[in-house]
Amino acid sequence: MSKKTSSSVARFKIQRRLGIEIPGLGKPGALERRPYPPGENGNRRRKYSDFALRLEEKQKIRQHYALREKQLRRFIRDSKKGSGKDAWVTKLIGRLECRLDNLVFRLGFAPSMRAARQIVSHGHVKVDGKVVNISSFVAPTGSKISLIDKAYEGQTYLYAQQNQRLETPDYVKKDDEDGKEVGTILTVPNLEHVPFPFDSGLFTEYYAARKA
Repeated sequence: MSKKTSSSVARFKIQRRLGIEIPGLGKPGALERRPYPPGENGNRRRKYSDFALRLEEKQKIRQHYALREKQLRRFIRDSKKGSGKDAWVTKLIGRLECRLDNLVFRLGFAPSMRAARQIVSHGHVKVDGKVVNISSFVAPTGSKISLIDKAYEGQTYLYAQQNQRLETPDYVKKDDEDGKEVGTILTVPNLEHVPFPFDSGLFTEYYAARKA
C-alpha cells in the first residue's frame, strides 16, 4: 500500500471511529458504506463512558483543524486568558476558525486542511497583500485573504473549486478582484461555525480537570 493510499484509509477510519464526517480531512463518504467503527460489523452498539464521550469531542476538534495535542493545548491556554469559565471555548473556536490554514480551507481555496496548510507553507497565500507562510497565524477581523497569482492556476485550487467541501461561512465573504477570488473576514467566528456536530459542554468538561 502506497503512503498516499495508507493516508486516505487512515482518514476514512478516523471518521468512522468518531461516527461523523470531519470536513477538514478532505475525505467525504467515509460513512456511506460502513457507518460503524473500524473492527465492528455494524450489528453491535458501542457503550460509551463519560470520559470516552468527552474525549471524542476533543478528537473531533483535533482532527478537523489538524492539530497536535500540544498545539491545541497552547490555543486553549491563550483562549482561557481573560475569559470566563465557559466563554473560553467560544474564544478558542474563534481563534481556530481564523487560523490562516483554516481560512484557506473554508474559503474553498484548498480541498482539505492538509492541502491548505501546504499551500500556506509554500508561500502561496497572502494576507492584506503580503505573503504569510505561517499556518497558525490568526488573522484579525477585516483581513483580506488571497493567493499569489500562480496559485490560482494550481491543481490544489482548481481541484477545490470543482469539489467544494463546505459552503462559505457567513463570517467571511468572497469577492472577485481582477478575476480572482479574495476573501474578507467580516466578524469573529463562534461555536455555530464549527462545521460538524460538536458538544462544547463535553469538550469543556474534558479539559476542566486538566491543565491545558
